[in-house]
Amino acid sequence: MNILITGGTGLIGQALVSALLQKQYQLTLLVRHEKKTTAFFPQKKLRFLTALSSFKSLDEFDVVINLAGEPIFAKRWTKIQKKKLVDSRIKLTQQLTQLINTGINPPRFISGSATGIYGDRLIQALSETSPIAHNTFAAQLCQTWESVALQAKTKVCLLRTGIVLSPQGGALQKMLPLYRWNLAGPLGSGTQYWSWIALEDMVRGILFLIEHPQCHGIYNLVSPQPVTNKIFNQQLAQSLKRCAPFPAPSFILRLILGERANLLLESQKVYPTRLLETGFRFHYENLTQYLTALFPPK
Repeated sequence: MNILITGGTGLIGQALVSALLQKQYQLTLLVRHEKKTTAFFPQKKLRFLTALSSFKSLDEFDVVINLAGEPIFAKRWTKIQKKKLVDSRIKLTQQLTQLINTGINPPRFISGSATGIYGDRLIQALSETSPIAHNTFAAQLCQTWESVALQAKTKVCLLRTGIVLSPQGGALQKMLPLYRWNLAGPLGSGTQYWSWIALEDMVRGILFLIEHPQCHGIYNLVSPQPVTNKIFNQQLAQSLKRCAPFPAPSFILRLILGERANLLLESQKVYPTRLLETGFRFHYENLTQYLTALFPPK
């Protein structure tokens, strides 16, 4: 199988590339800087591209996986930063879609999105058929991103991804120092649901979609057991044998983070309904199970 990947140096991308190489697939990575990217994958048999301008179509590929995008939580959401967040996703997705549509034997298209598209839904159980929100920046960004990807005249899978957990990067890596220093606690009310997924299951989910060509449409990439932030806080503290007694009020988070605080405070109780219906099984269904695997009792 010949696969084109964008965003291959991110947390999900690096793990996915490693998994695909183990299966001996042919991989081409679209990157900004080839020399910098090779440091992520030493001695790996990869093809690197810094632009798509040499392609008239993407017919040579079996699958295109689009994970690229400016990290959404890294910087304050100024007008300039919001433009970067939008452009880094929409412009590249438009380019990929156009190249897919010019071919006569187009590849399948697997493109990123996020559970932020559902907005703040309190305790409502959400599946892929649930209504999406229109009143937040994250929801509007995801909606535009998905609509552009769906213009591809091929089978399209949209990955509505939750909080991807791994000690190697992302949200969990940023949280761990605070917990180890006993400085963590619930965020806001703590009653908001966090829909999470272990990095291993995120990669396995993408592999499942790659290897089941009948799959298309929207897929929630989340564990089947979402938890409230309060429970997340308690379980992570217990796993690390630490205390987490310092709650962070919503107004403090909004003061420090600005609009980005919505990503922490919005409640999204999302279920991977369609993945489960297709026969996918998670390695880590519940948070206690995953945290025990990461931090086994001594």
